[in-house]
Amino acid sequence: MDGQVKAAVIYYSATGITYQMAQAAVEAAGDAGAEVRLRKVRELAPDEAIRSNSGWQAHRLETQDVEEAQPDDLSWADVVIMGSPTRYGMIAAQLKQFIDTTGPLWAQGALANKVYTGFTSTATLHGGQEATLLSLYTVFYHWGGIVVTPGYTDPSQFVAGNPYGGSHTSNNGENPPDHVALAATALTAKRAVQMGAALKKGLAG
Repeated sequence: MDGQVKAAVIYYSATGITYQMAQAAVEAAGDAGAEVRLRKVRELAPDEAIRSNSGWQAHRLETQDVEEAQPDDLSWADVVIMGSPTRYGMIAAQLKQFIDTTGPLWAQGALANKVYTGFTSTATLHGGQEATLLSLYTVFYHWGGIVVTPGYTDPSQFVAGNPYGGSHTSNNGENPPDHVALAATALTAKRAVQMGAALKKGLAG
């Protein structure tokens, strides 16, 4: 349907924590009425580094059939939901490398007037969660995007506590995303799709 919102969930995950959050975003976006694409960004780490970590190697095999993100996924989407673990308060290099390929689309204005949001995970409590999301959103501002966050629009957010997007503390990968983190990620995706639908309807009108 021409009026159906198209949502791209684009993520990077090494050992699977952020991937689980991406799946929650996909499900919530679909439940909110969107046609959804799930895309991982290309891995940059050398094979020997991946093989040295059993969780990393296992996750690579688990998601080998997930398609890699292409700039066309951004052109296609009305709503873009990006996820990345934190690297010193910033997104992972793998997601940044994908973003750095978007110059031609940006120059054409093809990334403007879309809805954007994000989610993240850290190894330690706090660990740069808010800084990571805010640094990601800086990219979206440059694109001319419309950033939508979960805020405190649902009672669950007073438990999750991060108004900028879904986030999770994994304790160095030991703890998979719990219901609080998954619910926050789902709310983030749901609100992005809802606002994307309102924007699309308004532009069509």
